[in-house]
Parts: sequence; C-alpha cells; structure tokens
Amino acid sequence: MHRGHARTFLIAQERALHRDGQLILRIEDLDRDRCKPEFESALLEDLRWAGLRWDEGPDIGGTFGSYRQSERMEIYRSALHTLREQNCAFPCHCSRKDVLLAVQAPHEQGGELIYPGYCRDRPFSFDTKTDALGVNWRMRVPAGDTIAFQDGACGEQRFVAGRDFGDFLIWRKDGVPAYELAVVLDDIAMKVTEVVRGEDLLLSTARQLLIYRALGATPPSFYHCPLVVDENGKRLAKRDKAMSLRELRREGFDPKELRR
Repeated sequence: MHRGHARTFLIAQERALHRDGQLILRIEDLDRDRCKPEFESALLEDLRWAGLRWDEGPDIGGTFGSYRQSERMEIYRSALHTLREQNCAFPCHCSRKDVLLAVQAPHEQGGELIYPGYCRDRPFSFDTKTDALGVNWRMRVPAGDTIAFQDGACGEQRFVAGRDFGDFLIWRKDGVPAYELAVVLDDIAMKVTEVVRGEDLLLSTARQLLIYRALGATPPSFYHCPLVVDENGKRLAKRDKAMSLRELRREGFDPKELRR
C-alpha cells in the first residue's frame, strides 16, 4: 500500500470514529494474477505498523463477511443475472482495440473513451447461466441522463451519461465482476453508509449510482479525498515503491509522524 492509500484509510478511520461508526477493511482480490495470500498478509502488517485499525475485516471477521471478494462470487453472479433479466446489461464482444478505433473518440483530450454501442442492440441468448458468465457484459447507460450527487469533500458533482461515460463493463469474460459491480454489491450487502476514497474515482461514482438505481438499492454517501502527489504534482502510484508503507518502514520512519 502506498502512502496515498494509507492517507485515505486514515481519513476513513477518523470519520468512522467521529460518527460512532464501524470501519470495514475489504480485500479486493479478483485479479488472480496480482493477488496472492502473501500480499494480503503484508498489507495487514503494514497497516497495523502505521497505526491504522478497523472494526471488521478478513483477519477479525464481522457481521457481513466474507471480506475477500474472491469468496463472494455467488453474490456477483446473482446480481448479473438480475441486471440481465431487467435488460440493464448486455453482452459485448468488442475488444478495447475496437473501442479505440471507433468513430466516437473521447469527448475531450484525456477523457474517457465512449463505447460505440456495437453490441448494444444485438439479440442474444445463452443455453445456460454458466455460458452467460463467459463473456463481457456492459451496463446499458441512459444516454443524456444527468447523474448528480453531493460529495462530502468535493461538493456537488454532475456527469452526463453517454457524454462523460458510456456503457461500461460490469462483468469480464474471464468470469469475474468488474470493479464497478463488485464494490456496489459489497457495499449493499455490508450496509455501508459512507464510502471514503480518492477523488480519482468521482466518475466511477456516477457509474455506480446507475447500478444502485437498477437494483433498487439506496446508495451510501461519498467522501472523495484529494490525491497525494509528489513534489512535482504527480500522483503517487503503486509503481512508486519509495512511497509505499513497506519502504517507509524499512527506512525507519516514525508511524506517528507519518499519520500526522
């Protein structure tokens, strides 16, 4: 975990404490190539060293476990079936290259690639539910709808479906849910009332609100923290190993000073 993520965790811890709430630590381990048991152990060790604590998680349990996404697959499969039955999702055979070559380029420089809709209205059928889990699925966004929400840190946010983001992936053909679907379902099941994360996920919130709407669930409130950057204003990332908690620990940093 790099220092930016630790800072977000600390803010979440403080907000939960001041509201007499419970802080949940959830392991998002759906990427099979990048998630190994030893990484989880290192994460927990580093967080404890930094003085961060949680009320529910994979190491201490809680009311709404399991706290590893890899152990919650049946919940995700069931929700995909529901969205499919409601015609809120459709299977997509387009590759990223197909989207890149599409006529609809990003609406502005550096903006998101808008899915061209090639598979949106194609008829589809599958012999079994298992067959349906082996293809990509996209959420059918209501083009032109404004998705608005009040963020606890960034104020009022407004995004237009079809302009700021297009039909987005909710299921991958390797049989696992995309980030957007998995976190929404986990937050619903765990009765999360506030999500604290980095401001780079503001647009993701607009997408996720559409999933909440389709499932008839009440969304939590959101608090998107400013990103931690280096001296040049560059966002810290996983590749910046010098900024990881593990490296700071090895260099003898005082965790109290780090938290301050």
